Amino acid sequence: MSATDARANLLSRIEDRTACICVIGLGYIGLPLLRAFHLAGFRTLGFDVDLQKIQSLKRGENYLKHLGTDFVQDLPASGRFDATTDVQRIGEADVVISCVPTPLGKHLEPDLSFVEKSADDVARTLRKGQLIVLESSTYPRTTREVMLPKFEARGLKLGQDFFLAYSPEREDPGRRDHQTQTIPKLVGGVDPVSGEIAVALYRKAIKEVIPVSSAEVAEAAKLLENIYRAVNIALVNEMKVVLAAMGIDIWEVIEAAKTKPFGFQAFYPGPGLGGHCIPIDPYYLTWKAREVGLPTRFIELAGEINRNMPHYVLQQISLALNHRGKSVSGSQILVLGLAYKPDVDDVRESPSFELIEELEKLGALVDYNDPHVPQTHRMRRHDLQMKSVPLTAETVAKYDCVLIATNHSAYDWQWIADHAKLIVDTRGAMRHVKGSIEHIVPA
Repeated sequence: MSATDARANLLSRIEDRTACICVIGLGYIGLPLLRAFHLAGFRTLGFDVDLQKIQSLKRGENYLKHLGTDFVQDLPASGRFDATTDVQRIGEADVVISCVPTPLGKHLEPDLSFVEKSADDVARTLRKGQLIVLESSTYPRTTREVMLPKFEARGLKLGQDFFLAYSPEREDPGRRDHQTQTIPKLVGGVDPVSGEIAVALYRKAIKEVIPVSSAEVAEAAKLLENIYRAVNIALVNEMKVVLAAMGIDIWEVIEAAKTKPFGFQAFYPGPGLGGHCIPIDPYYLTWKAREVGLPTRFIELAGEINRNMPHYVLQQISLALNHRGKSVSGSQILVLGLAYKPDVDDVRESPSFELIEELEKLGALVDYNDPHVPQTHRMRRHDLQMKSVPLTAETVAKYDCVLIATNHSAYDWQWIADHAKLIVDTRGAMRHVKGSIEHIVPA
């Protein structure tokens, strides 16, 4: 098959929706993307190393509760979907999209082991006429420098025999005003032909697709989006600490600043950063910047401020208990909210885990409640082995301190304020409760 034939054949299969789309990694990013292509009429193949996920999908059961129980019910009966743990089946697909994690190592260095493993898996079955797309958040030139050599080692030529592009994920778990199909999609090819084909593909499933000149531009744009948020969150976190020392309510200050119709966007403080993007992505750029000998002082300072927020919260808990004649050691503490953001079951990089572990190190007896997370599961850096405790007037009243870590809408803040002895509030959840507030400490 000539280069022209490979391009034309793949574009034709994309155009008439006979192409098979394989998504590697069926988590918070991969599963909604697979469903978007399924809804667009394509044959879809899901690949994941987690057999439980594969079995759930084949039964039409959704393991990502924030997406709704019926999110995948129609997949098995459609005749256009299958899921597997068999690496060899990746070769069946015309398009392979990698949505694997890109975490940090213990020294805040990029961990590309999942990207490299998925690239090795794709390379093992790579054939002429395939398009491969990376969606994982990463530093510029990852697609070109990490993935491309593995494919070229097969003796195939980029832009002639196979095609390679980058398109950053932009999912926001729990958001109701957008879904995968309505979030504008950036697409950049490692070469122009790959970019052309990848744009044509995404336009079949996504409402608005925005081509950029290269994979590197798309990779850098994703980092800029998340660094922008990390820096602004660091700003309000720092202001929270400073204004609290002055007796000024940061939440009221933010609401006041929001009245300006231009030049200001509201960001909110918290107990630390959570989710897979904001706590991690900035360090991918700072690490890569060292390669070209340039510092990233602004980004690293923001990271330092955000990483210090759990320690600030611990300090406020200790001071609040101390004022009531108690030490952290031996105190019973209830953490409200394990998820990193309201109204989802997503616990990735949640600061609640660090808070619980640090409180336990100090000798506290810690429980948690989260209506969306009935029990914890083993993760890369945490294994709490805990179950959510029920909220009753008696149980809330028995704790020496209730720590508000996540402001789920299911919580009745007035009821909690009425029954708790001491509340440390990291989310401004108690700002509008009535009655005495002497037992409520902002943090």
